[in-house]
Amino acid sequence: MTPPKQFNVGIVGYGLSAKVFHIPFIALTPSLKLHSILQRSPSPASSAPADHPDVNHHTDFSTFLADADLDVVILCTPPNTHFNFASAALEAGKHVLVEKPFVPTAAEADALADLARAKGRVLCVYQNRRWDSDFLTVQRLIGEGTLGRVVEFETHFDRLRIAAPPASGWKGGMGMKDGGGVLFDLGTHLLDQVLVLFGMPSGVFAKFVRQRDGKMVKGVEGTEDEPDSVTAVLSYEETGVVVYVRIGVVSVESKQVRFWVRGSKGSYHKTGLDPQENQLRGGAKATDAEFGREGEESFGRLCLLAEDGAVLDRVCPTVEPATYLKFYELFAKSVESGKEEDVPVPATQAAQVLRIIEAVRESAKTGREVAP
Repeated sequence: MTPPKQFNVGIVGYGLSAKVFHIPFIALTPSLKLHSILQRSPSPASSAPADHPDVNHHTDFSTFLADADLDVVILCTPPNTHFNFASAALEAGKHVLVEKPFVPTAAEADALADLARAKGRVLCVYQNRRWDSDFLTVQRLIGEGTLGRVVEFETHFDRLRIAAPPASGWKGGMGMKDGGGVLFDLGTHLLDQVLVLFGMPSGVFAKFVRQRDGKMVKGVEGTEDEPDSVTAVLSYEETGVVVYVRIGVVSVESKQVRFWVRGSKGSYHKTGLDPQENQLRGGAKATDAEFGREGEESFGRLCLLAEDGAVLDRVCPTVEPATYLKFYELFAKSVESGKEEDVPVPATQAAQVLRIIEAVRESAKTGREVAP
């Protein structure tokens, strides 16, 4: 029996993303093989050659890309580098997976999607939180009609970081014009999940705040006017759904709200984050028996409207986790088929998220509702 084809994968960048979210999952995906790593400046504290002596190592992108045996390029670099790196990789005939945030603008996303199509290569964006167990629970409750007609949807990334120092690397020093800041870093996840559930909104109204300073800002390019917190209201005129997207750093809660969904038949309330990221950061593996599983103390609450008008309040167990390994399984299948329709998170969907982000920015700047 002929063994399945393996595709050689090269990683660009060797930070947390590469080490925690990509290399371990490549190792668990039969049709993918870690082939090469590009790390510009290995150091004693972080050295790809020391950690992975059996693969090819590069410090220059052009020599990395020139390897004819390389099939797939994964970009784990700052977002302002993604467009040029992805363009070059596609031109070289490679399949490409790009970390989020994808690129700074929807126009760049569209251009990359067109280029991938022209070159016959798959282009995927790493929106792993589509496989968060709490989001899959929300998806099931809405899809099966348990909550009835959804009227309001809240999605949060709230934290208590009043005196927190700036994040390290690009997350702490890069502004929105380059794809940085909380709107791109965290908002990209929230808005991608909203897109999956409800599609494109008809209108967007948003406010930017520096909660640590107690100051409303507009996020104007070329200034220090960067928010640490975002509130956006997305409206869906045809269905009447209103979506609240909230990112904050001054939230004094023992359990931070994650989802609150209200419908004509019931509501769902969930606190806390999906455990996979913290488990991976702590050294857990996707093959561990408890990986991605939540304990009962973390389950959400489901309120359902009974026929007699009473409200029944019960615990709602989180669904069995598909885990981030499912993303890699689907991505590998798309590489094997070479078909855009098989890509788990296609660039065209990432472009839609960027159009919503652009509407959020425009609304915060002008004070008006904006159609994305």
